[in-house]
Amino acid sequence: MSAITRDEVAHLARLSRLALREDELDQLAAQLDDIISAVAQVQEVAQGDIPPTSHALPLTNVYRPDEARPGLGPDAALAGAPAVQDQRFRVPQILGEED
Repeated sequence: MSAITRDEVAHLARLSRLALREDELDQLAAQLDDIISAVAQVQEVAQGDIPPTSHALPLTNVYRPDEARPGLGPDAALAGAPAVQDQRFRVPQILGEED
């Protein structure tokens, strides 16, 4: 695998509008080369026969079973409401529209 050169790092710095010193160019060239080598190693290990995973361990559904239950009736739902009108919550008018 080819190493990242100082010129390539300088070019990337210009594109990124970063002002780098000469010593930083050498340092970043070595670091970027290490990063690219590490990514290449991961690509070698991750072959097509390994299924993709989202978690290291298998997960199971922890939710309770979905069972239909009767809901609240209008009287029970409106029991704690401060104001009720025609079996609905009555709220203050906010848009200035007429009833």
